[in-house]
Amino acid sequence: MPLFSSMIILSAYFFISPVVTGETLMIVNKSSHELVVYQSGEQVFQSKVATGKTKELTPEGEFTVKVKAVEPYYRKDDIPGGDPDNPLGSRWIGFDAEGTDGRIYGVHGTNKPSSIGKAVSAGCIRMENKQVEKLYNLVEEESDIIITRDDSEYEKIYEKWEKKQWKEFFNVNG
Repeated sequence: MPLFSSMIILSAYFFISPVVTGETLMIVNKSSHELVVYQSGEQVFQSKVATGKTKELTPEGEFTVKVKAVEPYYRKDDIPGGDPDNPLGSRWIGFDAEGTDGRIYGVHGTNKPSSIGKAVSAGCIRMENKQVEKLYNLVEEESDIIITRDDSEYEKIYEKWEKKQWKEFFNVNG
């Protein structure tokens, strides 16, 4: 019987739509300065963003959200959350790039909305405060974020990620 169950599950893997996890995925395209969010296979959010001044400053790859904060404190210049001079804006969504556990790299608001759509940051992903507040309500800690310069359609990037989720599920539970 276990062999039969495995065959059914593998058949589902190859023939059923890849939308299975219901998890949230953020995709940031550094070349177009856009961020999109997928939930259960549907794009539910899209916004312009600012990224690193150079392509090396904003790390590329797949990361996990580790920290979320409302009115984040800006440690570098000792600026409290909510202060109009705070460059982090109204929200912080930190991810685990380069072993930083969500404390250094993040998606955040900005007190310089004119920077959106450009390569100007020290490595973070900036959004208008209204947009990051919407995003903050869509993503949870442990959500994935893919940062790329890939000009593929977002749907294709999502489907590739979703197939990876399937494979990981079957390797762990298979």
